[in-house]
Amino acid sequence: MSGPNAPAVQDNAVVDLPTGFPLGSSPVAAELADRFHAAGHRLYLVGGSVRDALLGRLSGDLDFTTDARPPQILALLKGWADAIWDTGIAFGTVGAGKHGQTVEITTFRADSYDGVSRNPEVTFGDSIEGDLVRRDFTANAMAYDLVGRQLIDPTGGRRALRERVLDTPATPQESFSDDPLRMLRAARFASQLGFTVAPRVREAMAAMAGELGRITAERVQVELSKLLTGAHPRAGVELVVDAKLADVVLPELPAMKLEIDEHHQHKDVYTHSLTVLDQAIDLEEGPEPDLVLRLAALLHDIGKPATRRFEEGGGVSFHHHEVVGAKMVRKRLRALKYSKDITEDVAQLVYLHLRFHGYGGGEWTDSAVRRYVTDAEHLLPRLHKLVRADCTTRNRRKANALQRTYDDLERRIERIAAEEDLKRVRPDLDGNEIMRLLGLPPGPLVGRAWKFLKELRLDRGPLDHDEAVAELLAWARAEGVEPPAE
Repeated sequence: MSGPNAPAVQDNAVVDLPTGFPLGSSPVAAELADRFHAAGHRLYLVGGSVRDALLGRLSGDLDFTTDARPPQILALLKGWADAIWDTGIAFGTVGAGKHGQTVEITTFRADSYDGVSRNPEVTFGDSIEGDLVRRDFTANAMAYDLVGRQLIDPTGGRRALRERVLDTPATPQESFSDDPLRMLRAARFASQLGFTVAPRVREAMAAMAGELGRITAERVQVELSKLLTGAHPRAGVELVVDAKLADVVLPELPAMKLEIDEHHQHKDVYTHSLTVLDQAIDLEEGPEPDLVLRLAALLHDIGKPATRRFEEGGGVSFHHHEVVGAKMVRKRLRALKYSKDITEDVAQLVYLHLRFHGYGGGEWTDSAVRRYVTDAEHLLPRLHKLVRADCTTRNRRKANALQRTYDDLERRIERIAAEEDLKRVRPDLDGNEIMRLLGLPPGPLVGRAWKFLKELRLDRGPLDHDEAVAELLAWARAEGVEPPAE
């Protein structure tokens, strides 16, 4: 890989370990290094493992590269590893587990790509430098010699880390032609690491965005998910949109960019959605990012462009955009091969995110509160966060009033839940008792009776047994079903 704009590659660019560099402290890495060295092979920690260690964020899984060929790697791992898997052996990669840690070892590569798919035509290399210069970004093009305890950095990766810049070892045009997924990976690293993208890389991304059409939906989805669950997802999303990648993989985002939000005239829908994403993240609880909440926050208003109407007098309306948006979310997330659970959860949050605005000054009946909780089901904690995050007005008095109103709704939910166990709202009679009382076999009519009793439960709260029986019998007679004589 070479070109007039490529970073200068330093021959034998070897530097001493920085003080406190943690990679040498891994017993698994040390054991592997000794094993490969004794067999006459070189073994290096490489890529993200080295990058993260230099950033002080060493992960549990380690990636290695070696001059040993795959059969030799397998032979060296046998008798040492607790588990071995060779699903990637066609690409030169062997995985192993030891002491609860996962490692991957890959033979030096000198890949070329076919220019149609993202699949490499695997060619094994003979030098660590040759392996490093074919990698995606200079920050990932470093290796650590475990025996010599030296860092090998032929393309200025440490400088890139210091400057927090993503650049490519080759020209970005060469790199992205080889593997277009690297464009999305740049946005993912912007999110995960907080790095900026070199101007030439950004220009190449915008010019070559269409090449992402060669990438499978599953691979795109993985990168988008990692982007959204990074530490700085807004930066990653903005890069995806500005560099035209979203036009290919998530076109609903740029479609929002010029649409004016009727509640927030100072912002368009796209900017508003980014702010909601930021605010939803601030409300997350626990150590792990919430992908479902973040997807819902980013996509909650994607139905607005399709529902925009200009009203007389200069107003703008987006009636039923939550209904349209939920359908759009399902279509897009299915196309991206998200799981059924994630797709349905995000769509339901989008569908419900406006429901609260009917609460007004607390006019909802207890029945309406029960329905809100029942419709949200397990998503209620996320819905609370999404609704609160959706308040982006600059009018502090209005914002505080909305938050106080939602506080009131949450208190009512807690009160009713304590009295009625809302998490388990069920009819006061179960299916077996419905069949016994009505003399019915299992079938659709029993389901309709069950649904009637559930609606009654939502409207009126818990009924005592005799009252529930009387209501069921009256419903059955109205439906033309004559209960058996006692």
